Amino acid sequence: MQVDTRTICAPVHQPGSAITIIRVSGPDAISICDKLFVARRRGRLVNERGYSLVYGDLVDGDDNVVDEVMLSLFRSPQSYTGEDMVEIACHGSFYIQGKVLQLLIGYGATPARAGEFTQRAFMNGKLDLSQAEAVADLIASESEASHKLAMNQLKGGFSNEISAIRSELLNLVSLLELELDFGEEDVEFADRKQLREIAVRISDYAGRLSSSFALGNAVKRGVPVAITGRPNVGKSTLLNGLLNEERAIVSEIPGTTRDAIEDTFTIDGVLYRFIDTAGIRHTEDIVESLGIKKTREKISTASVVILLTEATLSPKEIINEVQSFRISTLPEGVSLIVIINKTDLISEPRLGELQESLRNQIDFPLLFMSASNREDYRVLKSTLTSISGVSALHSNMV
Repeated sequence: MQVDTRTICAPVHQPGSAITIIRVSGPDAISICDKLFVARRRGRLVNERGYSLVYGDLVDGDDNVVDEVMLSLFRSPQSYTGEDMVEIACHGSFYIQGKVLQLLIGYGATPARAGEFTQRAFMNGKLDLSQAEAVADLIASESEASHKLAMNQLKGGFSNEISAIRSELLNLVSLLELELDFGEEDVEFADRKQLREIAVRISDYAGRLSSSFALGNAVKRGVPVAITGRPNVGKSTLLNGLLNEERAIVSEIPGTTRDAIEDTFTIDGVLYRFIDTAGIRHTEDIVESLGIKKTREKISTASVVILLTEATLSPKEIINEVQSFRISTLPEGVSLIVIINKTDLISEPRLGELQESLRNQIDFPLLFMSASNREDYRVLKSTLTSISGVSALHSNMV
């Protein structure tokens, strides 16, 4: 790509607050700002050193003061973009921001396109491609985990992993080429054990990166969790309990939920997208059938599925329901949590018998809970954190 020699300007902070930042970057950034800036102390902006803060007035062509401002001056290559750069801190009035941009453009600057400052940072070698992508992720982060993921990538965590793989691949290729060059002479230059060790390390690196992609993608957008089960089993009640608000309509009438209801909730710094789906059953109702079809679509895109059933059923009925769901509905690779709901409707001895019967028959995380017990929700949240794999973010993140 050709080097862009334009000097660009744009606000990097939303107007309307007390202070707005307007960034100017390019070969003429300092000289353009010098034409409309009068420092309170003597001296011109073009003579200031990099990493300087200068206080003064911005004036228009008739020497009318537009605003009192603070200018941060950066000289190439020691700036975010790698170019000469000035950041103007002015008051947050829409009028003042518009006037400052009008003056900058009048003296030769060009309005910056979306993301152009970061693009220039990439083109000038201040950021690599993964770090440039991390800037957008950092701005869009909505939870502690997504923020941590973006910061790790911005600091070069992902780039270091790629560099390590590249180094190992070059090492492997060089040894193989050496062996091929002298293969006809029956001379072995490469230790076979060393070659295997290098190949294993490469495979480990690649496996880590591959597994981290799905996790990172889910963390940035929110881990999708589908809540499913037969009608009137307590799905909407569970969603309301998790969110601690009446988000979904709760009714004793089966089939109340006709469409998927989504909402987000943060658990241990990780954003989850909970999806309350229509109850799965055979029905002649056209609208409810469409809801059930959408339920299956949501399940296919989820990272975790919560299957609700009732404590009032027999162990055999519950086991058959779980196995049927696993075979006919649960996508391959999707984690499943089975919840035996409405434990408050049965006696303690009956609950004990049910727990003993099911724990050796169901191979998925199994929870017994009641919508009225807040402690049960804490156990569910802990199970979600464990089964979704996001707990790795707190200790070992690519």
